[in-house]
Amino acid sequence: MKRKSVLLSLLFGFSGALLAMGALYVGLRISGSGTSKKELPQINDRAPVQLTTQTSSPPEFTTSAELSVPAVVHIKTTFQRKNAYYDDFFSPFYDFFNMPNQGRGGTVMGAGSGVIISDDGYIITNNHVVNGAQEISITLNDNREYTAKLVGTDPSTDLALVKIEEKNLPYLVFANSDEVRVGEWVLAVGNPFNLTSTVTAGIVSAKARDINILGGGTTVESFIQTDAAVNPGNSGGALVNTRGELIGINAAIASNTGSYAGYSFAIPSNIARKVVLDLMNFGVVQRAYIGLTVAEVDSKLAKEYGLEDVEGLYVTEVIPNGAAYNGGIDAGDIILSINGEKINQNSRMNEIIAEHSPGDKLQIEFKRGKKLISKTIELQNRRGESELLDPKDASIISYLGATFEEPSKDELSRLRLDHGLKVVELSDGALKSAGVQNGFIVTSINSTPIYSSADIENALTGQSGGVLIEGIYPNGMKAYYGFGI
Repeated sequence: MKRKSVLLSLLFGFSGALLAMGALYVGLRISGSGTSKKELPQINDRAPVQLTTQTSSPPEFTTSAELSVPAVVHIKTTFQRKNAYYDDFFSPFYDFFNMPNQGRGGTVMGAGSGVIISDDGYIITNNHVVNGAQEISITLNDNREYTAKLVGTDPSTDLALVKIEEKNLPYLVFANSDEVRVGEWVLAVGNPFNLTSTVTAGIVSAKARDINILGGGTTVESFIQTDAAVNPGNSGGALVNTRGELIGINAAIASNTGSYAGYSFAIPSNIARKVVLDLMNFGVVQRAYIGLTVAEVDSKLAKEYGLEDVEGLYVTEVIPNGAAYNGGIDAGDIILSINGEKINQNSRMNEIIAEHSPGDKLQIEFKRGKKLISKTIELQNRRGESELLDPKDASIISYLGATFEEPSKDELSRLRLDHGLKVVELSDGALKSAGVQNGFIVTSINSTPIYSSADIENALTGQSGGVLIEGIYPNGMKAYYGFGI
């Protein structure tokens, strides 16, 4: 990864509350729970704003800026630099996020943005902004400073939720991102180059963009593309409409230099709100799965399979006993619509699924030969069940079936290691099935160095396919284990 190469630089962020007209309702439920769930403010909880109707005159952004700027915060983080491999891999991001190079083994500083989404201090930002941070500092628009607590992260969408202890804060409310239109005027609000409270304007250039920046697997990429200028430090900032409602979290840019070059991308607010509510109420994201893979129908694919029309998503594989399988969808079917919306992009299908929870139902219309069929599909969790997972069972650590602890300094020194996590207890799970024994020190997963449980979560969350775990036993024997996920 060199500076001469094209850099897709992560610049994400979050904000929110709930839009009254058309806001996405996420049903949060879990068996046996009698406690009330955390909700986000509705847009009508705030005093109405009178807007001037625009006709032929230029758009007016002052109202939107006045609402959004106070709710966007400056995030500063402190990281402990780990090792040469880690530093070499992430070195482009040090420059991009204004992290000074302080040498191997030292600390580095990161900078980004975040969005206040409730008056009691919940703030959304990117996973990459705060993941692994030793300290998270929040500076409000009025220069008040706080130390934030990490509530939870979701590497699959590169989102994170943090909280500060304060009341009566300004906040942004979520709009329904499904209603965002191409050509609509938007504002990007954040802290580029440490220039706090910066606002830039542009239009929505496209929707449901998949730029393959999060690594594939079960990650969710369905970005809102805009031409609003986004630069280093905007990561985690807000994309708002002219009414000052949050429609997206500034996510990424495509650039040869690491600075804005005309393309910026934002995570849709409907996905953001779902992730936020799950992290608030469960501490983990209740991810829904449909259990199929598709290919977008184009002229080449239509000719290859003898299809009459160039439309929809061609089902290439259906997972046995998955949601689609149980709902009657077969390989070779062509999905035409979901909940009445025509679907031609895989990224849009993934976006819709990401807005829902296990147990939610989707109405899917598909073509089998010349026959049109409509089926109700009940989405599943990672285990192939329709119920929400208990938080203690929803994490990757639980899926692995292991309890970890840090090896002692003497043990690390004796084995000539500077990182790793030791397996101290095994239960039924992926590691035990693969043959891992107690005492095994995991040093890397899929070539990612492991320093903490958070590193394990980030290495595996959202991934699918084969997993390679490397490590060493206390007697010095190196071992390698593989399993599917």
